[in-house]
Amino acid sequence: MATADEKFYHAKITKRVDFAPDLWMIRIQAGGEFKFAPGQYATLGVDGPDKRSERPYSIVSSPYENEIEFFFELVPEGELTPKLYKLQLGDELLMRKASKGRFTLDTKSGRTNHLLVCTVTGIAPFVSYVRTLYKDWKEGKFAGEQKLFLLNGASRSWEFGYLEELQKFASEVPWLKYVPMVSRPWEDEKWKGETGRVDDVIRKYADMWGLNGSNAVGYLCGHPDMIEHGKGILKRIGFSKEVLKEEIYWIPGKEAAV
Repeated sequence: MATADEKFYHAKITKRVDFAPDLWMIRIQAGGEFKFAPGQYATLGVDGPDKRSERPYSIVSSPYENEIEFFFELVPEGELTPKLYKLQLGDELLMRKASKGRFTLDTKSGRTNHLLVCTVTGIAPFVSYVRTLYKDWKEGKFAGEQKLFLLNGASRSWEFGYLEELQKFASEVPWLKYVPMVSRPWEDEKWKGETGRVDDVIRKYADMWGLNGSNAVGYLCGHPDMIEHGKGILKRIGFSKEVLKEEIYWIPGKEAAV
C-alpha cells in the first residue's frame, strides 16, 4: 500500500511569468517520470499548517517538453491559488505522480475539424494540443489532417498568456486558425482584434469556417457560464453531446474552492 507521500512528487519551480496582477504561469521540474496526454491535468498541492490543499490544473506544456507548465488565475478567497501565488523560483510544491482527464483531442471519431473555445486559463489544454502537433508536424509525424479552430476569449488583451506563441504557430501552419477576442475593449484601447464575449462569436466563426454538428467536434474549456452558453449555441447548429467535450474550471457556487 503506497503511503500518501509516495503518491506525490516534490516538484521545483524553474520559471515564473506574471502576465497580470492575478494571472501567472509556472514551469516545474517534476522530480521523476510524469506521463500525460495533451489535454490532461495534474493535481497540485501545498501543505498548510493544518492540512494539505490540492486541486487539478490543466497542463500547458507538451509531453515532449522536459518541464511541466501551468497557467493560473488567482482566486483571492480560494483555498489553493493564494498559496500557489506566493511561490517563487526555486520553491517546491506537491504534484501527484499520475495525470488524469479525458479532455484530449478526439482523433477516433473520424471527424478532423476541432472547434476549440476557451476563456483565459482555459487555453491551457489547447496550447498543449498545438505544441504537440507542431512538433509532430515539424518532424513529419503529422500531416495536418486534424484541423484546429481556436477561439480564445478574455476581458482584456493582457489576460492572453499565450497570444504571441499561438499567433506565430497559426501564421506558420495550415492546420491552425486562432482568433483571440476581448470583451472589454473600452478598458484596452490599443486592442485592434476581435471584440465581444467568446460565446457571442462562436456562431459567427463556426459559420465562417463551415463547422457544424456533422463535421466537427466541439471543445469548451474555462468559465462555467461560457461553457453553458457555448453548448447551447453549438447544439443549435447540430452538435450533439457525443461530439461536445467540456472542461469546467470551477463549479458555480463553489468559486472559493479553487
